Amino acid sequence: MDLQLKGKNVLITGGSKGIGKAIASAFIDEGANVTIAARGLDFLELAKTDLGGKVSIYQADLTNEDERENLIQMFIEQNGTIDVLINNVGGSNGAKATETEMVLFYQAMELNYFSAVHLSKLVVEHMKNQRSGSIINITSVYGRESGGKVTYNNAKSALISFTKSMADEVIPYGIRVNSIAPGSILHDTGNWIRRMNEDPEGIKEFVKKDIPAGRFGTPEEIANVAVFLASEKASWIVGASINVDGGQSKMNF
Repeated sequence: MDLQLKGKNVLITGGSKGIGKAIASAFIDEGANVTIAARGLDFLELAKTDLGGKVSIYQADLTNEDERENLIQMFIEQNGTIDVLINNVGGSNGAKATETEMVLFYQAMELNYFSAVHLSKLVVEHMKNQRSGSIINITSVYGRESGGKVTYNNAKSALISFTKSMADEVIPYGIRVNSIAPGSILHDTGNWIRRMNEDPEGIKEFVKKDIPAGRFGTPEEIANVAVFLASEKASWIVGASINVDGGQSKMNF
């Protein structure tokens, strides 16, 4: 299927590894012009090598408001327009709610939520001028129901809510905003691989008990949904939160 993404200008945050890197690869395969942004220069340079040099890289701390503004300014100066924004940067911290210091709640919201909100607001102004665009927020099934660390869970839940609010606001300008809620995804730099190495039997039991498909998901399975959502083949999908989880979610909608 030709998704008609050739030549589209795409920005992916947290794009140097895991899900973000797989999304970058999928857009490259579709012929898009891809830029990835992340905090660690080493991982960015490694990702560029792994992706055959077919990606631009930008080092930025996306918890910093000024650096977010600089990122979008740089992207527009380099590409002229922005067609697709993938808000993928994120991470978890803390423990139980009663055991987690407030500073960790603030940090989780800045990384997982406010970065996506701010970047979305910045790119929408450019997308309005061209009356087209797609913003995709990578959230989590734990943003739709209980599970995961409370700081992460809260931030992803807020991002799902923001997705619907902004989607309804900007669709009259031809801009579609949606979110993808992955289940448990296994990749070399993620938490699940570390936990598997620490407790292989416990993780084996988790998969058997909690993932009906009987295995972890792959970053590529998230990437496949992302390129579809960004394309005009998904033109009537607006404000949706799509589970990509092998049946892991307990919800029936």
